[in-house]
Amino acid sequence: MNTTATRRFHRFCLSTLVAVYVLVLIGSLVRSTGSGMGCPDWPKCFGGWAPPTRVEQLPTDYKEKYAQYRDKKNQKFARFLTAIGMKSTADQLLADPAVMVEQDFNARKTWTEYINRVAGVIVGFMFMALVGLSWGLRKTDPRVLQGAVAALVIVIIQGWFGSIVVSTNLTTWTITVHMLFAFVVVALLVWLMDRTGKPSSTDLSPSKYLLLAGMAAILIQTLLGTQVREVIDTVSGTLDRKDWIANTGSEFIIHRTFSWVVLGIMVMLWLKWRKMPVEKTLSVIPFLLILCSLLSGVVMAYFAVPAVLQPVHLALAVISFGWFFQAFLMANKSRGEVVK
Repeated sequence: MNTTATRRFHRFCLSTLVAVYVLVLIGSLVRSTGSGMGCPDWPKCFGGWAPPTRVEQLPTDYKEKYAQYRDKKNQKFARFLTAIGMKSTADQLLADPAVMVEQDFNARKTWTEYINRVAGVIVGFMFMALVGLSWGLRKTDPRVLQGAVAALVIVIIQGWFGSIVVSTNLTTWTITVHMLFAFVVVALLVWLMDRTGKPSSTDLSPSKYLLLAGMAAILIQTLLGTQVREVIDTVSGTLDRKDWIANTGSEFIIHRTFSWVVLGIMVMLWLKWRKMPVEKTLSVIPFLLILCSLLSGVVMAYFAVPAVLQPVHLALAVISFGWFFQAFLMANKSRGEVVK
């Protein structure tokens, strides 16, 4: 299946994956700088396709106006949650007064969020192009088309859910769900790349379950990290930045302790690969990713959670997950075999 169309699709799939990683980095920067509500409406920003630069450009009652706009959207979302059996969550959402708090206009935060949205639109168009490229492979491998369409659908849902994150005023559980969608998108892109790429000459099958454990550990560690982030969101309004970590409680301790599990899996993988004919590049990448991720976590813990490091920390986790999934797919193949 190594045709020109397949190679073109594979290269563009790689470009799209890189773009998704960059978008995760930008989105996390929005989160760490508190810019998530820089635009109180969606998909426009303060009612326009280009955001304002001064508060004087907004009506005097802009807070009330956009609070009402978000309330209507939340009412619809609450009805959706009730319809799928999540009535208690819907009631909690509608009863939370913090959801309706409107922030003062801040040009820096507004433009930070706006850049995030522009980047999201660009990535969305890339997924549309990916579906177009996969159409040429529908006869030789229809699963590629199916996977590309599935990825586009998830991205569309991700975009819609992004509007829910905004309308609920960055409710913590919605941010976590939003992040999990990113992991699904990464997994689909990695699967498409694996399916259309050249078969590897390296046999990773003996490491299959260890790779699966590493992938699961990174996902769990990321979810534990979201719990720490939720606590920080709570204490950040009343404490100085240098006191955040000291007041995160058991959530941070569990997150920090579980990092040893991730490191332990990496050590076991390294010891196993020392006895196998594994390419040096393949073996070095995961160790560098995990090491940098752990180091960034240590720096955040001891240096007052620098805002610039938070996006790097999350992006490294997502990239590590993508690498482990790719290696797991390789391990599921026999040497030189292409899955049909």
